[in-house]
Amino acid sequence: MRWQFVNTGFNSGKFNMDYDIDLARNIKPCEAILRLYRWQPYCISLGANQNFKSVNLNKAAEDKIGVVKRPTGGRAILHSEELTYSVVIPVSENLSARNIYHEISLALLEGLRIYNPKLNKVELENSQPDFPSFYKEEKSAICFAVPAKSELKYSGKKLVGSAQRKLGNTILQHGSILCSSYHLNIVNYLNTENFETLKAEIENTTTDLGSILNESIDYENLAESIAKGFEIKFETKFEGSLNQELEIIQQ
Repeated sequence: MRWQFVNTGFNSGKFNMDYDIDLARNIKPCEAILRLYRWQPYCISLGANQNFKSVNLNKAAEDKIGVVKRPTGGRAILHSEELTYSVVIPVSENLSARNIYHEISLALLEGLRIYNPKLNKVELENSQPDFPSFYKEEKSAICFAVPAKSELKYSGKKLVGSAQRKLGNTILQHGSILCSSYHLNIVNYLNTENFETLKAEIENTTTDLGSILNESIDYENLAESIAKGFEIKFETKFEGSLNQELEIIQQ
């Protein structure tokens, strides 16, 4: 498997989602891609099956917060102080969608530990929530309200949230590595009256690198560490960077 790496930096929500889809549609056989990126302006992304009505679109617009749909599942995320990753990789007999999810989490874990040894206590979630029951709860509108199996957590709190989709014979997986606490403001943009209750619940179920390390995050160093983690886990060496001017399919 040949691996390539691209860091596209700051872009809008629409650009970021279109770019991920375009990578998945244009990947070559026996090729895998790791992409790292950030969001400007901050943006709420909704799962592919989530209704826009769950978000107060007027308030988001007033606060200059973008709103987009992800091609993957899950629930609402406020992308802000985070490093986002995406991986595009073909499915094979030896690498199922479930295995890919697990292996990517291990690569992220390796990268976090390279970034700071204090993150050695980050671990994978071993249990899977009862999602049919969970989706009946109001807090299910928030992606980070509960960790799923193989997602990364610290002291029982979710640190990295990921979502996956199979497009033909290709897996697109992307996720958020939380670096500070602004994501908690997602509750301010949900169409709910239980703001304080939901905020308290998400505070109890999530954490971020800044809070764990008690320092500001060096995003450039973090990106390099994550890339190195993938090289170690997948026993590969990135073959240069993709052209950052890759044509984006406008939708």
